[in-house]
Amino acid sequence: MKKKKKIGFIGTGNMAEALIAGLLKAKFIAPEQIMAFDSDARRLRFIQKKYGVKKASDNNHVSSQCNPLVFCVKPQSMKEVVEEIADSLDPSKLLISIAAGVPLYTIETYARKQLRLIRAMPNINVLVQEGACAIAPGNLATEADLKLAKAIFDCVGRSIVIHEPLMDAVTGLSGSGPAYIFLIIEALTDAGVHLGMTRPQALTLVAQTVTGSVKLLSDTGEHPALLREKVTSPGGTTAAGLYKLEEGGLRKILIDAVIAATQRSKELGDKLKQ
Repeated sequence: MKKKKKIGFIGTGNMAEALIAGLLKAKFIAPEQIMAFDSDARRLRFIQKKYGVKKASDNNHVSSQCNPLVFCVKPQSMKEVVEEIADSLDPSKLLISIAAGVPLYTIETYARKQLRLIRAMPNINVLVQEGACAIAPGNLATEADLKLAKAIFDCVGRSIVIHEPLMDAVTGLSGSGPAYIFLIIEALTDAGVHLGMTRPQALTLVAQTVTGSVKLLSDTGEHPALLREKVTSPGGTTAAGLYKLEEGGLRKILIDAVIAATQRSKELGDKLKQ
C-alpha cells in the first residue's frame, strides 16, 4: 500500500481489532498508516497502545485524514455515524462497511449522496486470521476498490466477491456458520464422553478431526463427497454412522438452519429501513 495512504477505522470492537492485527501481521500496512476512533475511550486507548496505531479525536478526524474508511460499528449506530461525518464524505473516498444487515443504499440515504461503497460480511474466525468474508461493491466502486477490499480481508482469512442481494445468504451461511460447527463439535464431544472418554480427550480428538478434515478439503481441492467416499468402506463403521445421520435428517436440518438464518437477516435488515 502506498505510504501516503491511511486506513481509517470507525469503531474498534473485536472485528476491527482482528482486521488491524491481520493487516499488521501481513505487513500490508504500517501502524502509523492506521487511524482509529471509538466512542469508548478506554477501548480506543487499548487499541492504540497494543498496536501503535494513531488515535483520532473523533469520527470526523478519521474521515478527513483517511482513505479508505472502514465502518466497524453496530448496525443501529450506522445512521448516527454516517450523518455525523456526511459533510466529509464524497465519491473520492472509499467506504467499507461491515455493519451486518445495512444495505449500501441505506448508507447513501443516511449520507444523502452517492458514495464509493463496499459492503463486507466477515465472520468471527477473523479473530484467528481464518475468517470467511464476502464483499459486495456499490455502483460507484471500481475494480481497484474491490482489489483493495479483498486484499484487506484476505489478511484475516479468505474472501470472495458477490452481488449484494446475496449478503443475507452469506450471513446465514458463513456469518452464522461457526455457531453451527461449534454445536456439531459439542455433540460429537458429548458422544465421546458418553462412550467413556474424558471431556478433554473427546474434545481434543473432535477438534483435530474437524481441523484436519478442513485442511484435507482445502489442500486437495477435492469435492467433499469424494473425500467422504474415501472414508466410507462398504458395510463398515463409517457407513453405519452416516446412515444414522441421514436417517436423522442432518443434511436437511443444516440446510433449513441456513435458510432460517438468512430469513432472519432479511427481517432485521427490513427493521433498519423503518
